[in-house]
Amino acid sequence: MTEFAVRNVEHRSVVDFCPVSVVRQEDKLRVSVDEFSDEPWAGNSIHFNFLASDPFHKLDSYFVTAWFWYAVAAAILYGAHQIFTKLAADRIGEGLGGFVVEATAALSILVYLAFLWLASRWNQQSSAQGIFYSVLTGVCVGAGTIAFFLLFQKGGPLSAVPVILAVGAAIMAIAGILFFREPPSWQRLLGIMFAIVGLVLLRK
Repeated sequence: MTEFAVRNVEHRSVVDFCPVSVVRQEDKLRVSVDEFSDEPWAGNSIHFNFLASDPFHKLDSYFVTAWFWYAVAAAILYGAHQIFTKLAADRIGEGLGGFVVEATAALSILVYLAFLWLASRWNQQSSAQGIFYSVLTGVCVGAGTIAFFLLFQKGGPLSAVPVILAVGAAIMAIAGILFFREPPSWQRLLGIMFAIVGLVLLRK
């Protein structure tokens, strides 16, 4: 009757590419296991520490710059913002709807600040100019929210929003070139032109 005999397994750091051998001896089938490596190969080392603390920690050295992932998150959130504005426009007035949007946004930021305080990660600085420009930003956001409510209430399509945002991006590019001394590359200038043309094509 055929029998199986397995020799003891030795744990070594030396790799044997054929650790298992089969030998046929008369009426015995012997399977021997010589050795397995108990250490990983140096060529197959994997680093998992680059995501240990911050979701975007050191991603600039592995994939792209770290701010890119925040840009992706902002784009997704702002896209969802416009979708929900479209859904709400026919069900609430533009003034009240805008107030609910901005009040909820303020509450969300307040929760974020409370988290920083409780987690001992508070690093919020302020200045008179910073507060002034933040107030102007809030005015633009509030007025822009009302404008989007009116846009959708008047029958504006959701597909028009990307072109509108592209024009906003063109305005930012122009401001960057004129006031922040950013280089006016031909790609930026071409993008500004396309954004303006796209807005003109939305007239009908």
